Amino acid sequence: MAFNHLPAGVHDALAPLSVTPVTHSVPMAKNHRSDRSPTDPATRLTPGAVLNRLASGPSRAVRITHTEHLPPRAGRHAVWPAEIRPEVVAAVQACGIEHPWAHQARAAEHALDGDSVVVATGTASGKSLAYLVPVLSTLLEGSEAPNGRGATALYLAPTKALAADQCRAVRDLARPLGSSVRAAVYDGDTPVEEREWIRQYANYVLTNPDMLHRGILPSHPRWSSFLRALKYVVIDECHTYRGVFGSHVAQVLRRLRRLCARYGASPVFLLASATAAQPSVAARRLTGLPVVEVADDASPRGELVFALWEPPLTELQGEKGAPVRRTATAETADLLTDLTLQGVRSVAFVRSRRGAELISVIAQERLAEIERPLAGRVAAYRGGYLPEERRALERALHSGELLGLAATTALELGVDVSGLDAVLIAGYPGTRASL
Repeated sequence: MAFNHLPAGVHDALAPLSVTPVTHSVPMAKNHRSDRSPTDPATRLTPGAVLNRLASGPSRAVRITHTEHLPPRAGRHAVWPAEIRPEVVAAVQACGIEHPWAHQARAAEHALDGDSVVVATGTASGKSLAYLVPVLSTLLEGSEAPNGRGATALYLAPTKALAADQCRAVRDLARPLGSSVRAAVYDGDTPVEEREWIRQYANYVLTNPDMLHRGILPSHPRWSSFLRALKYVVIDECHTYRGVFGSHVAQVLRRLRRLCARYGASPVFLLASATAAQPSVAARRLTGLPVVEVADDASPRGELVFALWEPPLTELQGEKGAPVRRTATAETADLLTDLTLQGVRSVAFVRSRRGAELISVIAQERLAEIERPLAGRVAAYRGGYLPEERRALERALHSGELLGLAATTALELGVDVSGLDAVLIAGYPGTRASL
């Protein structure tokens, strides 16, 4: 049994600065391939074993104030709708996925029937594949049009990191389809010389609501060929569009629908979220359309252990002699160092850019004293980096070159890191959805 997911986290509820390690792992399902080799030591660790190792140091066991354990869950398979092109099914199978989960097949069926749909299943349940398969099948059919662009699709992500990650996933999945699927990211980081090619030739454009509002809709005559053939609009992590920002995005989407109608198109909206409380209601408010809800999660889930970790008291005293606890930053750096030494691939989420940099520097210094080569396998990820620097870090984390990453929420939403073992959350992130 291979364990390819073990999150850990850091919480802020029990003390002004407390720490929450969470660990979980997923047994390798029959329709997924692992990035790990059988000899990788981390594949032999259970979630409980990882947590026990973290708590084995002096006075560490008492820092765990609460744990939650979720047992494994088996998955339920189905078959893709008959309308899906066999070339797309073959491309999915070439990635090691023999059969879809039941919720993936159901979402694809609604999409092909022209129903807008929201997939509201758990994290790592395969929501991306649920909308990608019908989209790729439609794009493949559109590539047979005389102009080679009989169908297009638009993908909206809340962060640049997620759009870049999804673009990589689409290109990997669609590689057997050749030039029929031309995916490209169109955001503020896109070089000027590439933008004209994207407008004229790309049939799967990945962007964000801000770029849609400022860079695409005002220039709709230049995007007319794309909008005229628009079949699908994918809205990933749709739960992030709430409050005032959500109302703004809702108006942008209504403007998009009006412009599509002007050019004779009526796209189907495909939404995805792991944490929406009322998925169909939220999706309907966001898009202005009736939306079918697919919320029955048929994917398997491995054993999961979630633990609250409280930093210890120090000898320092605060106001009126109040005891002072060790900072969450220092505690998270210790945990990230320990996880890296165990060969456990980890991400530590921190609430500030300075905190992310500080945790990575502390972990690197301590690793250099113990096992110098490991110091180069820990890094920081935050907003403010150059686009090429962010993409390089994302590739290194995905490939396993990086074992530890201290990141802000710039990396938080939906980034698919195959083989990730642990997540540390330094401080309560503010909402249950973010947690």
